[in-house]
Amino acid sequence: MSLPRVVTEALGGSTLSRAIQAGTVPAEWGAAPPRRVDEWRGHAAPVRERFASGEWYAALRPAFAATGAAAERLERVAAAGGVVITTGQQPGLFGGPIYTWLKALSALALADRIERDTGIPAAPVFWAATDDADYAEAAWTAVATDHGVRRLSLPFTAREGLVMAATPLGAVDDALQALADTAASAPHLEILEALRATYVPGATVGGAYVAFLRSVLEPLGIGVLDAWHPATRAAARPTLVQALQRAASIDEAVSLRNVAIERSGYRPQVARVAKLSLVFRADDGVKARIPLGEAARLATDPSVTLSPNVLLRPVVEQAILPTVGYVAGPGELAYFVQVSAVAEAMGVRAPVALPRWSASVVDPVTDRRLGRLGLVIDDLRDPHAAERRIGDRAIPVALRSELEALRSEIQARIQGMLDANGAADALVADRVIEGARQQIVHRLDRLERRIRAAARGREVEAMADLTAIRAALMPEGHRQERRLNLVPLLARYGESLVAQLRAGAAMHAGTLVVP
Repeated sequence: MSLPRVVTEALGGSTLSRAIQAGTVPAEWGAAPPRRVDEWRGHAAPVRERFASGEWYAALRPAFAATGAAAERLERVAAAGGVVITTGQQPGLFGGPIYTWLKALSALALADRIERDTGIPAAPVFWAATDDADYAEAAWTAVATDHGVRRLSLPFTAREGLVMAATPLGAVDDALQALADTAASAPHLEILEALRATYVPGATVGGAYVAFLRSVLEPLGIGVLDAWHPATRAAARPTLVQALQRAASIDEAVSLRNVAIERSGYRPQVARVAKLSLVFRADDGVKARIPLGEAARLATDPSVTLSPNVLLRPVVEQAILPTVGYVAGPGELAYFVQVSAVAEAMGVRAPVALPRWSASVVDPVTDRRLGRLGLVIDDLRDPHAAERRIGDRAIPVALRSELEALRSEIQARIQGMLDANGAADALVADRVIEGARQQIVHRLDRLERRIRAAARGREVEAMADLTAIRAALMPEGHRQERRLNLVPLLARYGESLVAQLRAGAAMHAGTLVVP
């Protein structure tokens, strides 16, 4: 069986995110990631000292519920006073988009690299944000078909603000069957069996997500931490209480950082909400941000369930885990600029964010279609470039030549008229000639578009190929990793695809830890 191509791509992101990746933002906006091996050792030293007892894992063991390779690695790292590389994501249906898995594999590769090159035991940890309450985001995924992108979704059954760990999964059979249909008669159906074993009646959106991730990631040695598990919440509580006690100072620090970001020509990734702290309270699982005016009072109330917002979560992670780095997507890299302001206001070291690996998977069928059309992935970025290429190919060469000759002739003749103009009122005459030129060129452009459209209409097979290519590589106008579900590809290519993805992530990790 032919294998897919895995194509490494630039991470991309906002202007701010790209500036962070290029290292051109002010140093005071956050901790610069270590790069050389000796820098990683120095960076890890205070973390190892603080977590030397290994008690962090004993406290969080129920929230990991790790088995197999993941449990063995976590136990070994905790016992040896090692460190962890974290990453994470909120729940997405059937594991969510491809970048969820790329983040996990990036964390694994980076932990492997740190352990190999520094000699410091290291483990990857995936923070499953089951405390998230965005049901609209958690309840859908997308797959590619020959006829375009198909969205699979769950019916809306959630209460507003209810954490995904407590949100019933509801009717999932139709969406699961549609996903299985996309995989068709693929040879590696164990991934579908894992879905059927975890997305079951009575499960919650967050619980099914965690169970499925564990079934795939734990054999690779990646521990999955349930953020809403009581053990996680208990470990995080002292940091959350501290954040409430310093809520006003934190709010001011974030406000000042946002001003600095805007004055530098960027846009803050996370908007500040006036009069609200960075801590949520949860009543029966329904989350609400705690107002600044209530922060001090609720900080002393042990009965209130607390959880962090996105700017506070990295600070919580490094407080309860021996974290030396968080593997981040482009948006996360951008908001870590604000996270560093939160950390400073709390008197702790700023968490370190490192860019994840980014890639597209080009399956053999899509590859053949690209070849037939003479396209590469970058041709799909421009919404019109591929159609122009197909139109060019369909228009006879002689007709294309005549169109170009006509265009050149018109431009030359108009320019000749302008050069020869000797009228008394030359300015008016030039305007008349220039206006005529624009009208003629406009009509010629329309003629060319109509010829191309007619030619494309004759290229039915080519346009069908383009529809399928776009669904597979630029679904809904977005990069593949941000929309498509990985399960159909895993069902087709199994361990071979996982090995390719791990190899790509390992090469990326080599750029983050250098001799």
